[in-house]
Amino acid sequence: MKSLCKAAIVIGVLGVLGVIAGLVAWVVIATRNDPPPEIIPLEWWQHCTLYQIYPRSFKDSNADGIGDLQGIISELQHFADSGVDAIWMSPIFESPMIDFGYDISNYYEIHYEYGDIEDFNELLNKAHELGIKVLLDFVPNHASTQSHYFIESEANNPRYRDYFMWDDGLEDPNNASNRLPPSNWVSQFGGSAWQWSDARQQFYLHQFAIEQGDFNFTHQPVRDEMFNIMRFWLDKGVDGFRLDALPYLFEANPADHGGRYPDDPLSGLVHIQPNERGYTIPLYTKDLIEIYDVVHEWRDFIDRYNEEHGGDTRVIFSEGYANISMTMLYYGNEYGYIGAHFPFNFDFITDVSAESNARDLVYTVLKWLTHMPQGAAANWQFGNHDNSRMPSRFRIDMVDGLNSLNMMLPGASVTYQGEEIGMRDGYVSWNDTVDVEALQQGNESNYMEFSRDPARTPFHWDNSTNAGFSTGNRTWLPIAGDYMELNLAKQKEDDRSHYKVYQALTRLRKTTTLIHGDYNIRAFSNFVFYLIRYLRTFDTYVLVFNVGERTETVDLNRVPYLTLPATVYVSSINSTRVEGTVIDYNVLTLAGGEALVLQAPPV
Repeated sequence: MKSLCKAAIVIGVLGVLGVIAGLVAWVVIATRNDPPPEIIPLEWWQHCTLYQIYPRSFKDSNADGIGDLQGIISELQHFADSGVDAIWMSPIFESPMIDFGYDISNYYEIHYEYGDIEDFNELLNKAHELGIKVLLDFVPNHASTQSHYFIESEANNPRYRDYFMWDDGLEDPNNASNRLPPSNWVSQFGGSAWQWSDARQQFYLHQFAIEQGDFNFTHQPVRDEMFNIMRFWLDKGVDGFRLDALPYLFEANPADHGGRYPDDPLSGLVHIQPNERGYTIPLYTKDLIEIYDVVHEWRDFIDRYNEEHGGDTRVIFSEGYANISMTMLYYGNEYGYIGAHFPFNFDFITDVSAESNARDLVYTVLKWLTHMPQGAAANWQFGNHDNSRMPSRFRIDMVDGLNSLNMMLPGASVTYQGEEIGMRDGYVSWNDTVDVEALQQGNESNYMEFSRDPARTPFHWDNSTNAGFSTGNRTWLPIAGDYMELNLAKQKEDDRSHYKVYQALTRLRKTTTLIHGDYNIRAFSNFVFYLIRYLRTFDTYVLVFNVGERTETVDLNRVPYLTLPATVYVSSINSTRVEGTVIDYNVLTLAGGEALVLQAPPV
């Protein structure tokens, strides 16, 4: 009797399970028969491939060893061929080039080494003909001490007197005729952030080079002039701006601190000297809350410009190395404040390196997406002109995997000049060093700790003289020694190359799945992770990337929404699997640095 009862129970349970299984099968079938999901159009900047040009190192057209606008014009087809949607150029404005364009002396003129306004108009028109947006690098925090703003301010011209941060300084207790800097603030390039002016008999603030005076953003005419500058270039037809060094727009107000500028607290790092960055904690000189009011004003300005002039949206992207909370404020907040279209995401530059494991990379992705405001657009980049190049910070065999990650994540991707061919840091000797940061803080024995020159060496077009960058006898920075083997022309000819992987990835970015689809990212182990992009009724794409140096094996059953068999859409050049290879087995072995992008049936 008990056996019959048990049998009845088992049969009953099996029956219920069968019904559930049937319902599940019905739901799956019904789901697969549903119409495609509604696709809501996105704006170009929300999913673009953005390419940073460092003009001085891109292409030289007149054999003076310096890249220029005509050089960029001559190679605009490279961006179209590469699948790039928009370019932004490091500053091209008139400058004495102390900080190679980030010390602007005239915001309304093109620097003579780069060309003139006619060259710029030609570049803009030809880029637009190719469907490529053009953004300018705008530097609002400071201007060259050779700018008319500073010259007139130093001369105490009433119109410009308060354009910069001026102060009498402090009395020297040991010398009544001497004045000391107003505070202990340290410049980003080393030394005091205050410089004495004999002409005005006051100190002026420079958070960067001595030749870069900080604007006074508490002074309304300064803020108004920023609108004038942006409007001038928008009227020319530019598609937006990258806003430089925003965390330094404001400093503590003396009125809130007993009438004097407060000292930043000491960091307590005993190995750092008082004249070196890091000696103090920038409590009063960086990331002040007033910054976001200005960014909001700029966003409001450009939104009104868009409304008045129509056409595709012009944008502002903000630069700011800050903690995650302060960085996210550049987007805006839930109380109605609207900021930049997006702040540049530097987490893959500052937070991870060759020593990082797969979990670190996954965490870096999820940190940004978790903190990002609802409805905002993400962005990703692995290098820029201020930091060691991507393959040099990570490993050479990780180039394709990192480019794949960059291209497959939701939002915009940013490519620094040369990443499409895997360019590495070039060697620049002390005698060839021109970077103001290295020259001001370093010497022949330690300058490489500070120099940004290795990431700025000229682009490798081919294996001819000067890598095809210039026909001149000398280039402004030396050509990296590996250009004979690592150049664009060779990679176009090779059956497999970083460049061809890059092209495949930019094509993939334009698919509906990657523009509109959802994502899931997780580590298999310390060494391998997956990123899946999926959208019902559209093909699914999965990146599987071994960031370790040795062979690793993973179980593809752990990847949700992945249905086998899948085919290899593209693979890293160190992989034995080529495009079209069928993956119909769950256990997958990956070599060190190997990355596969799999194409699978829809969810």
